[in-house]
Amino acid sequence: MMNREQSKKLVIFIDSGDTIIDESTEIRDENGIVIHAEPIEGAAETLKALYEAGYTIALVADGEYQSFENVYTQNGLKHCFKTWTVSEIVGKQKPAAVMFEDAMKKNSLTEEDKKRIVMIGNNLKKDIVGANRFGITSILMACPRGITCSLLHPRKRLIILFISRRNCCR
Repeated sequence: MMNREQSKKLVIFIDSGDTIIDESTEIRDENGIVIHAEPIEGAAETLKALYEAGYTIALVADGEYQSFENVYTQNGLKHCFKTWTVSEIVGKQKPAAVMFEDAMKKNSLTEEDKKRIVMIGNNLKKDIVGANRFGITSILMACPRGITCSLLHPRKRLIILFISRRNCCR
């Protein structure tokens, strides 16, 4: 059961590829399953800091379950996610509403909770439009190739963004 403080905190739905994991580092097996990939610079530290600060973090991503299992276990990040909503399991990809519905259901969230959920992703058509059509706030993480994401989104700035957003939900 959540206490009063936890029930008011921001809930983070987050994509994986080129949001946390650098897709250019992916190594796939003969079946297309990612067997290795590296996090974007600063992403692992940010994810761990948000987890340690008590935020509920839900992976909402398109892909194969085993790929995410491999990558997040190898990088020591699996524990940071309370739940996983993966398109392979759900049967639809973002921007389908069922992806966001599944994440809400797995986290025992209601329609009223939508005002304290943010979706962080790198794909305007899937992550941002999907979240906005579903009625939740979105944050576009733009990371042009050749520019380190940590230069565009320093870890501290991202954490400050979340903390200041949380204040609206009190």
